[in-house]
Amino acid sequence: MPQMTMVKAINDALRVELKRDPNVMVFGEDVGTNGGVFRVTDGLQKEFGADRVFDTPLAESGIGGLAVGLATQGFRPVAEIQFIGFIFEAMDSIAVQAPRMRYRSGGRYSAPIVFRAPFGAGVKAPELHSDPMEGYLTQTPGLKVVVPSNPYDAKGLLISAIRDNDPVFFLEHLKLYFSIKGEVPEGEYTVPIGKANVVREGSDVTIITYGAMVHTSLKAAEIAEKERGVKVEVIDLRTISPIDTETIIQSVEKTGRAIVVQEAQKSSGVAAEVIAQINEHAILKLEAPVLRVASPDTVLGYQMIEDEWMPNPARVLKGIYQVLDF
Repeated sequence: MPQMTMVKAINDALRVELKRDPNVMVFGEDVGTNGGVFRVTDGLQKEFGADRVFDTPLAESGIGGLAVGLATQGFRPVAEIQFIGFIFEAMDSIAVQAPRMRYRSGGRYSAPIVFRAPFGAGVKAPELHSDPMEGYLTQTPGLKVVVPSNPYDAKGLLISAIRDNDPVFFLEHLKLYFSIKGEVPEGEYTVPIGKANVVREGSDVTIITYGAMVHTSLKAAEIAEKERGVKVEVIDLRTISPIDTETIIQSVEKTGRAIVVQEAQKSSGVAAEVIAQINEHAILKLEAPVLRVASPDTVLGYQMIEDEWMPNPARVLKGIYQVLDF
């Protein structure tokens, strides 16, 4: 089985779907001739032609509107927003038009669109290029939000997203694009949207997380086992809307303690929703209050303090010991 980076795995998923379904189209700024600013779409225009893989003007609002229009006419657009900080120009399409298409039309139309965008800190990108903005997206009814943490999931989840009959926002963490390699099957396979993955079995504490924080949490879990013999279970949500509550509750009922790790600012985010779900379904199983490990409620710090701003293994480890010692 070939080893791939996250970028290569996403490129492979796009190739598989462009080849399988003539209605799939890929477009965005620089995705054609240049193959994308991170080479995610490298070679696709040459292989499938400029009618199906093409550059757009530097206008995110136009990219969003084009995606919605094509979707209502039977196409399956994959629209790239070059950096997460620029999604606001397209938010009318992302949060208003596409997600309510099925509801608004009484089921006559749907919007099978995949919006893709890189996000996430840790690579010292300029301001507005890497902010964690998933909280804005997960509050949108009708919009699924997917965040892969490894190349295998990235390919399988993106294929599932393209085949979904409703809009999906596919968030790709900048730090993982080239730093994580893994085995990825050739050809078609899918990873289901809405199903979390237990990436580390444990019995004492559950960590619920997603994206790059999966790897940060795994490092903290290894240290906790070496230092205190603690068995930490780590759950990779994979999809942050809808959340796989069943997998979370099963784990919390087993361990009795949980922390939620997110890179985004602490307040009103995915972690808050996970904790609310635990309180609603498993509060009597808890041995300690559920803890959040997150970034401070400030704008993303400039490059020189970025690593201190976002959660690291030491902060996650402190959270593990805090719920254990409650």
